[in-house]
Amino acid sequence: MSTDGFTQFHDGRRTKMNYGSSDHLNAIFAASAVVLCAGHAMARPIQSPEALESVSLNQLSVEGTRGATVGYLTKKTRTGTRTDTPLIDVPQAVTVVTQQQIRDQGFQSISEAIRYVPGAIPSQGEGNRDEVVIRGQRSNADFFVDGVRDDVQYFRDLYNVQRIEILKGPNAMIFGRGGGGGIINRVLKEADGIPTRELTLQGGQYWNKRVAMDVGDKIGDGAAFRFNGMFEDSDTYRNFVDIRRYGINPTMSFLIGPATTLKLAYEYFHDDRITDRGIPSQFGRPYRYRENTSTYFGNPFESYSRVDAHIATALLDHTFESGVTMRNTLRFADYTKFYQNVFPGGAVNSSGTSFNLSAYNTEGHRRNYFSQNDFNYRFSTGPLKHTLLAGVELGYQDGTSFRESGLFTNRTGSLAISPFGSVSRAPVTFRNNRTSDANSAYGLGLAALYLQDQIEIGEHVQIIAGFRYDRFDFSARNRTTGIVQSRIDDLISPRAGLVLKPMENLALYGSYSVSHLPSAGDQFSTLSQGLALAEPEKFVNSEVGVKYDVTPTLQVTGALFNLDRTNQRLADPNNPGFFILSGQTNTQGAEIGANGYVADWWQIAGGYAFTDARIANNLSTTVRTGNTVGLVPLNTFTLWNKFDLTSELSVGVGFINQTHTYASSDNAVRLPGFSRFDLGIFYRVSDTVRAQVNIENLLDRKYIATANGNNNITPGAPRLIRFQVVANF
Repeated sequence: MSTDGFTQFHDGRRTKMNYGSSDHLNAIFAASAVVLCAGHAMARPIQSPEALESVSLNQLSVEGTRGATVGYLTKKTRTGTRTDTPLIDVPQAVTVVTQQQIRDQGFQSISEAIRYVPGAIPSQGEGNRDEVVIRGQRSNADFFVDGVRDDVQYFRDLYNVQRIEILKGPNAMIFGRGGGGGIINRVLKEADGIPTRELTLQGGQYWNKRVAMDVGDKIGDGAAFRFNGMFEDSDTYRNFVDIRRYGINPTMSFLIGPATTLKLAYEYFHDDRITDRGIPSQFGRPYRYRENTSTYFGNPFESYSRVDAHIATALLDHTFESGVTMRNTLRFADYTKFYQNVFPGGAVNSSGTSFNLSAYNTEGHRRNYFSQNDFNYRFSTGPLKHTLLAGVELGYQDGTSFRESGLFTNRTGSLAISPFGSVSRAPVTFRNNRTSDANSAYGLGLAALYLQDQIEIGEHVQIIAGFRYDRFDFSARNRTTGIVQSRIDDLISPRAGLVLKPMENLALYGSYSVSHLPSAGDQFSTLSQGLALAEPEKFVNSEVGVKYDVTPTLQVTGALFNLDRTNQRLADPNNPGFFILSGQTNTQGAEIGANGYVADWWQIAGGYAFTDARIANNLSTTVRTGNTVGLVPLNTFTLWNKFDLTSELSVGVGFINQTHTYASSDNAVRLPGFSRFDLGIFYRVSDTVRAQVNIENLLDRKYIATANGNNNITPGAPRLIRFQVVANF
């Protein structure tokens, strides 16, 4: 195997990674070059020279990211089918959080933005990353940007987001491996030729300070640019925890001809913050959480996280004379991440005098290379109308993972301190435990072929059927021992759906979809001998539902689903380091959603979810059959309302309610249910300036927001006030 290398730095020490395969990269770029060259070689004008002159820069926005959205309602998306399809015709539950909703609620992170999405629950993510639970499945890797995988562990910002699409239920035919409960796809702003001059200033409690800008326009008759940028430097309601982040995202679009557009984008994003693992438990409950909303447990002076992300994208759209449309996406992404934390490693003892701290850090570097090539063709065979999708995806991901365990002054990995003096300044030494801590270099080559047909049978029946073949070729080298473990998985993922439309604005659907998660897991950074022998986990989703456009600007949806997860790994008691693949979970539930205008002066977004996620057989001595999956409430209800009182003044009122959850699947620590009201007041100062005030947790309720296990529990924010001014020039 040929090798390439890159230099890593860790605490001043320089190491060399000598792992990876240039053959994979060559294959990706060679295949992409063939597709691009074929597109230009085969392309011939499909319109006359007169028609060419009439092509406007607005057509650069192929997906219509602005035109397909009205307020809180998006009418079309590619997320559910990889084709431009009305949401009512997608046989799967999809919730879209629009840019207008994000702005009105004043949120700036994925975790906050999904609070009003039925069936999606934010997880703590160890205080250093986005993590979400969808339909009982927890993941920190099922994130995408414009349909391309963005799977590194970090906190994403919303400064350049046009909308957030949440696809519920596994569907590997669309996105490939993982996505057991669903995926989250960010659709970014793009250069579409529409003049844009916008400045956003935000401030608020806890020294919240943020500025963002969005500038775009056309350049001549055949090109457009757009630039989004953001800087934030804020404290938080949690003692010692502050955030410093900034990002830039320039994009360019070129109208090469009446049948061809090219879009180029680059993003640099930096996030630096204090990691916060929350509070411990006591007696199976969060430890005095009403008194410890802001109390830090651990050592904030040794707990921090930082990430630098560079993401470059090229997207080519072309329509051939035959009517076949081609979409080729090339993406290169480079992520460098380091986080370290000293955190509660156990519960507060029964006498209330002591709890233990633990510590570790992790340094990682990952590079992603992806080439996605979609071909769409619309045609008819007799009375049947077809939308055919055929595609090829090639990818290569490589990187390193290096972990160090923390040792305290007592030369152990645990330090007992008092919960009344919960902030520790005790020295901590970090070192790699050669037998248990990761020190890995890895490489993943993947190739996929997929085929799908959307068939319209008259005006009232639609069928969608497809499958995807993935080849998942993963190897990891233990840099301590030099041992290389590898595994190849050939995965077949079908999907099928039926849509019945008794009326144009009413759809009844049924769907079946499958996803797989290879044994290397969500982050696939290491591979032991036992994991190398383990078969992939499997997720099977069956769903029936209804979508009803009450009016052209209001959609109501409902879904019933059953999701089975099998092949979960159980430690083999007779063979340490190896696994028995008999673990299972089952999630059954119902979801109701509503988005859009109830009246000209009233918009809504939200819904209800009933989610019964259970352990289906014994996973360990504590995670047993019948237990509720961690962080999954049985009932959630969310509703955001915006009322336009006058042409200048609007008011937003939000309500979130969820029943109790458990911090983990052993059900040893119960997290109380809660209700929360949010308020927004919006005033249009002039045609170009809007001011708003957002009050999160209006009634100042004490509650638990989320957790990461039994002793890393995050209290919700107290009453939190933010101010924002948006100026357009």
